[in-house]
Amino acid sequence: MPAGARGAHVHCGVDISNEVRWAGQNVGCGRGHVNNLGTRVPAGFGAAVSGYPDPVSVTELQELVRFLEDRFACAQACTECARACALRASLADVDGPEDQQLIRRKGILCAEVCDATCRLLAEQVTQSEDAMRSQVEWCRTICLETAHAFDVGADSGDGSGSHSDSGFGSEESARACRDCARACTEFLSRLR
Repeated sequence: MPAGARGAHVHCGVDISNEVRWAGQNVGCGRGHVNNLGTRVPAGFGAAVSGYPDPVSVTELQELVRFLEDRFACAQACTECARACALRASLADVDGPEDQQLIRRKGILCAEVCDATCRLLAEQVTQSEDAMRSQVEWCRTICLETAHAFDVGADSGDGSGSHSDSGFGSEESARACRDCARACTEFLSRLR
């Protein structure tokens, strides 16, 4: 604390000593005042003041918490799906039959879309709701298509159990894709 500042009221680096409420009166420079609890109240309290958020009700806070929880759950499901799809794509034979090439392409596409969606949902910057909705809807669509491709791949397996078998790991990967699509749907229901 600088010399001579002992007992001064400092708020965000600004000396507000002259703005403290004394004997029920506000003394200050018109930038606001400090209430009885020591909280700085902006000038024109009750009116919209730029830089200060509007008051938020408990219901709005609960909705915000649910929105953030669903957003986090969707991002988590996208991460798990991306991991499962990348693993499944790596197990498909590059030079294999058409069904394995389809599984590989769908797995790589789903992993990339889920990864991009997770990164978008994890960003703390404000995004356009339309952009977020479009990305999450695209992710849901790709996940459902990929789950279908993995299901078809599992049905066409020869049962040999080899790692090049087109059905190996398909059920787990398809489940991760469907879980991600479900999380995307739940998150989309929170967007207005």
